[in-house]
Amino acid sequence: METKPRWLTVLDVLTAIFFVVAVFLVFVFAPMERTMGLVQKVFYFHVATAWVGMLGFMVAAVAGILYLIKGDRQYDTLGLAAVEISLVFFFVAIIMGSVWARPIWNTWWTWDPRLTTATIVELIYAAYIMLRQGIEDPDRRARFGAVYAILGFLSVPLTFISIRLLRTIHPVVIGSGDPSAEGAFNMSPRMKVAFFYSLFTFSVVFVDLLLHRLRMGKLAARVEELRLKVSA
Repeated sequence: METKPRWLTVLDVLTAIFFVVAVFLVFVFAPMERTMGLVQKVFYFHVATAWVGMLGFMVAAVAGILYLIKGDRQYDTLGLAAVEISLVFFFVAIIMGSVWARPIWNTWWTWDPRLTTATIVELIYAAYIMLRQGIEDPDRRARFGAVYAILGFLSVPLTFISIRLLRTIHPVVIGSGDPSAEGAFNMSPRMKVAFFYSLFTFSVVFVDLLLHRLRMGKLAARVEELRLKVSA
């Protein structure tokens, strides 16, 4: 087994430091929102985890395009790793959204356009993982994964623009939106610092996890090659 690169260890440490600073900025530096109170703090991590989910799905789509062009299975490994990580982060974003919604909307869930499209995205990529497992041939599985990741990504922008195109109770904090949306608020300068730093931190977390998952993916590919040789 390959030893862990020193630079990756350094990235692990930096990621942990960035995360601790993000927690401090969210819970200490950023002021308490006047109307929503403490539950508004969920917003910083809710948006950041959703961002990581969308970022990973985009990486998977790009990896799918590169695989179809070059035929290199490393891009398939990259796409799978990105989807696995983003699937978890996007699910966490949905859960955090429910935690935020309970005191603001007086319900854990409502079939709002943003919530509905986000759920559809989560199910699309969960199906991606399950369907891949049913394909034995590595090359055929990689081609399927590439095409699926590209087509599946079409659902991601729909989630982002749904609250900007449709009447919704989900607030639009960044950019214009319906001012009557429940839970809408304007960010103070300190809130913006905590918000954008959280986006940066979770992006670094995603990169760190992706690099670790790629190392595991390379080992899994070697194991599969040996298994196919033995069974041939």
